[in-house]
Amino acid sequence: MSETTDIQLSPKSSHGRVFEDFRLGEVIEHANPRTIGEGDVSLYHALTGNRFTLQVSDPFARDVGYHSAPIDDLLIFNIVFGQSVPEISHNAIANLGYAEVDFLSQLYVGETIRARSQVIGLKENSSGESGVVYVRTEGLDNRGVPILRFVRWVMVPTRAGTAASGKSGTGEDRVPDLAARVEPLTIPRHRLNKFWTDRDTGSPHRWEDYHQGEAIDHIDGVTIEEAEHMMASRLYQNDSRTHFDGHAMKSTPFGRRIVQGGHIISIARALTHNGLANACIVSAIHGARHANPTFAGDTLYAWTSVLEKQELDRRTDIGALRLRTTATKNMPCARFPRLPDQKGAGQPDGETENIVLELDYTVILPRR
Repeated sequence: MSETTDIQLSPKSSHGRVFEDFRLGEVIEHANPRTIGEGDVSLYHALTGNRFTLQVSDPFARDVGYHSAPIDDLLIFNIVFGQSVPEISHNAIANLGYAEVDFLSQLYVGETIRARSQVIGLKENSSGESGVVYVRTEGLDNRGVPILRFVRWVMVPTRAGTAASGKSGTGEDRVPDLAARVEPLTIPRHRLNKFWTDRDTGSPHRWEDYHQGEAIDHIDGVTIEEAEHMMASRLYQNDSRTHFDGHAMKSTPFGRRIVQGGHIISIARALTHNGLANACIVSAIHGARHANPTFAGDTLYAWTSVLEKQELDRRTDIGALRLRTTATKNMPCARFPRLPDQKGAGQPDGETENIVLELDYTVILPRR
């Protein structure tokens, strides 16, 4: 019989950060710069169902003035987000929300991106078992030029579930003031030309055809399978254990893995193609909230309210729409008694636990 001996574990592996490990003003340069290849783009379209023609067709993109199809804005967002996870939210209890998401540049296959974050806020929860960390993250291209900025806030545990101390350097909470909207909007440099064809995009509706206050039911639903959301987290290199470690998640209140929030945003955006097929570019996300978790087996639906129409200075080829897309699980839009804009601000009456996402954002689409 062999003898058992205690194994001295090496300290080289990282367990990720807890609340006490963050300091206000700290700048974190994230590892693993990422070159985006054609395979990444194809897999993203397959996992989300994205059909926006500008991002999926090189010939169409060339016809309307681009040299090739730009990478989908939300794929860039998810990859930059994923690069920040090991140092920010590997141990996250929940990713709570986003603000000030500014898409500064359109990128193409072959670009390499990296990320860095600054801690801009810390707030310990009253239980002392967790706290909320606010970070501003930048995505940078291969020359070090910012191509994306966003703020997010995430709930992380304290060390051994005990109250934190000295977390901000002063021992005080600090919650940042966040803008209600991204201003000014970043406008694409490319001018869309007369060869934009509604036949190829699948919709005749352009900027002039939408009006403030209308609500669009995107009708179609999509069921998220276990393998798909796991593959998406791998594509984004998001290693948060809430999405990967099914064994560890058995001991949580949910008892299982949660679908990554950025992937929910991407699926909701893909669903909006039915009704907003010409809304080809995401310019900004003013705010986003994951109202409830989504799990494998849930079916997502979405509807969109038009909050605002905006003409763009010196641009007659494109206009902007500020939208609010609401995604639900296992409940089509028609099941809700009233849409949000029919009752003013606030949630729809009824089954609010089925709402999984509220997304306030601005898209760019062609004019006539």
